[in-house]
Amino acid sequence: MGATRNIRKLVASVGILGIFLFVSQDSLAHCDTMDGPVITDAKQALEKGDITPVLKWVKPDAEPEIRGAFQKSLAVRGKGPEAKALADAYFFETLVRVHRAGEGAPYDGIKPAGTAVEPGIEAADKALESGAADDLVMELTNKVADGIRERFTHALEAKKHKDESVEAGREFVEAYVTFMHYVERLHQDATTNPAHHGGAAEADHAEAGQHDERAPAKTEHTHEHK
Repeated sequence: MGATRNIRKLVASVGILGIFLFVSQDSLAHCDTMDGPVITDAKQALEKGDITPVLKWVKPDAEPEIRGAFQKSLAVRGKGPEAKALADAYFFETLVRVHRAGEGAPYDGIKPAGTAVEPGIEAADKALESGAADDLVMELTNKVADGIRERFTHALEAKKHKDESVEAGREFVEAYVTFMHYVERLHQDATTNPAHHGGAAEADHAEAGQHDERAPAKTEHTHEHK
């Protein structure tokens, strides 16, 4: 019962931090689609001849490159439909590439309109469109609670058998580390000022290639009894 109460307290403190777990690693993928927010603003900027709408998507030190690409595209767009399409594609690719670089993410081309996005991103977009975060908070809080319980249960069960054999001990250590890292990350996101998350984006992407603590915990237990 004590463990259950502690889990509930942690989940309550987490609240909306689940957004970072389900969105942070792949959120930029939403910005490299033809119907994503970056290119939507880019289309508007090109049509109006005003670069202002896209500047928010890049870091200040990258602004000169974007301004230069914008002017080149505008100069070519008026030379016919084919030139317009090529100029637009050039600007879209430059903008998305620079945007992703600013967030510490790789660029692997622009995805077609209609490309599926992560459920967390879709839910976050819907929350912004509706002007209310209640449904998003409920959905992600439930997912975080499930994630904690799953890893906790696995670690607790493995702990019961950790001294039965070396293999069982190693299984416990793996479950223990997975559980602790998952909770540590939840706590860090829950207690970090949201204004600081933008600066941590590069670290998130660098860490993604090392280990994925969001992966489902193992549920099978095989122990070597002596």
